[in-house]
Amino acid sequence: MISPDEEAYILRKAYIPEHIVGLMTSISGAEAFLKNGFLYYVKNQWATVVGYPLEGTFSVHDFEAFVHDLTGNVPCTTWWIMAPQLPETFIREATEKEFDEYYTLSLDAYTVKKGLHKKVEEARASIAYERSRTFTHEHETLVQEFIRREELNDRVRELYLSMPRYMATNKTGFVLDGRSRDGRLVAFYILELGAKDFAAYILGCHSKRHYIPHASDLLFYEMVNIARNEGKKVLNLGLGVNSGIRRFKRKWGGIPSLTYEFCEYIPHRTGIVSLIQSLEGRL
Repeated sequence: MISPDEEAYILRKAYIPEHIVGLMTSISGAEAFLKNGFLYYVKNQWATVVGYPLEGTFSVHDFEAFVHDLTGNVPCTTWWIMAPQLPETFIREATEKEFDEYYTLSLDAYTVKKGLHKKVEEARASIAYERSRTFTHEHETLVQEFIRREELNDRVRELYLSMPRYMATNKTGFVLDGRSRDGRLVAFYILELGAKDFAAYILGCHSKRHYIPHASDLLFYEMVNIARNEGKKVLNLGLGVNSGIRRFKRKWGGIPSLTYEFCEYIPHRTGIVSLIQSLEGRL
C-alpha cells in the first residue's frame, strides 16, 4: 500500500496523470503500490503497471525485468502495461495494444491566439461558466449522449462512466461547467489538480442536441486560467486518442511531448505463485 508520505513524494515527482494516486484509485477502485520507482495498481485479478519512472531515466531492459518480477509474484491474471516503450516480449504476446502520445501545454509564457480569444468571447455571450465539485444526473445524461455519439474504446468509455465515483471520492478534481442562459448544461470538463507541477485535463464532453458554438473553447480557456492560478507549470492534455481530439489540442497549442505504448498482457503462470493457486483451487 501507499503511505501518506509516499503519496506526497509521488505527487511531487508526478508528470503524467497516471502518477496521481487519488485519481487512479478513485476511478478504478484499485489499490496503489510503489516499487523500484514505478507505480502499479491492483484490483482483484487485474493490475495496471505505470512504466514511467518517478526518478531517473527510463530503461526498457530494466522495465522488462521489473514487470517479469511483478507478474511472477503478484497473483493477477490480466495486466495492463503502459510505458514510453514496451519490451518486445509484451508486444508480441499482447492481447490488445495501443500506441499514442501525451499532449502537453507549457503555461510559462502561454498566450491565447487572437482568433481563439474571439471565439471564447463569442461563447461567453451565450454560456455561463461555473466551477464545482458536483457531478450530477445532468452530467451523466450528457455523458450518455456523448458515448452514444462518439467511437470510444472500452477504456475511454469506462473512464467517462467512472466520473460519478471519481468526483465523490477524490478531493483534487473539479468540474468546469458550461451552461446556456436558461441553465441547461451544454458542456463540461474535468480538471485534476493533485500533482505539484501540472494540472491534468481528464476529459471533456459537449452536447450536440443542445449545441452552442465554441463551448469547449470557453472551458479550455478557463481551464488554462485555473491551472495558472494554481501555480502549475504545465497542463497535461492526455493522449491524442483520435484525429479530432488531436486537432483540438494542437489548436490550443498542445504538443506531443511523451510517447505512450500500452498493452494488455496475460502471463503464463509459473513458479511458486502458480503452485499456490493450483493448491488453493483443490481445497
